[in-house]
Amino acid sequence: MGVKIGVLALQGDVSEHIEAFENAIKASGSSAPIQVLPVREKKDIDLVDALALPGGESTTISRLIERKGLHDPLINFEGGLFATCAGMVVVARNTDDSRIHSLGRLDISVKRNAFGRQRESFEADIKISGFDQPFHAIFIRAPVADRVGPGVRVIGSLAEGAVALEEGMNLALSFHPELGDDPRLHIRFMKNCGLL
Repeated sequence: MGVKIGVLALQGDVSEHIEAFENAIKASGSSAPIQVLPVREKKDIDLVDALALPGGESTTISRLIERKGLHDPLINFEGGLFATCAGMVVVARNTDDSRIHSLGRLDISVKRNAFGRQRESFEADIKISGFDQPFHAIFIRAPVADRVGPGVRVIGSLAEGAVALEEGMNLALSFHPELGDDPRLHIRFMKNCGLL
């Protein structure tokens, strides 16, 4: 049967996440059978051990989660969440946009588009706690956490706020690790979830 990692496939860079997890599994050297698959329905959520919420447009993703009846299943999901960019906004307890029906899975408050619009997108080498080398991060209309609850660990930040956070098995990133070729954050998440 093996382990299954899902990627919420409602909107955003779904195929990039699937490929990044597949590459990270290979890079980890794990011989355990791990499958990465798209998640579109509640029945799909029940099949996976961990779930990625990809970047995209946070208000659209939030609206599609509601329309598909996935809000409560995602709140009650017992596996870890790997949330990037718009995914980080959706999993936060609070956001600065009332149109987003937050999942509240991480005790953080998030400011959307904290660095500006699309033309202000940028790349930066970020120091990540536990890594000996910086992580090359790609920021596209990225959020930041401007409030962090006591159970949340900030593992990476910039002057504007926290950009990489962990709470239990959940990992939230304001940037897009799936667009680069560094598998370390995906491997870290899978290890934290007990999948590797």
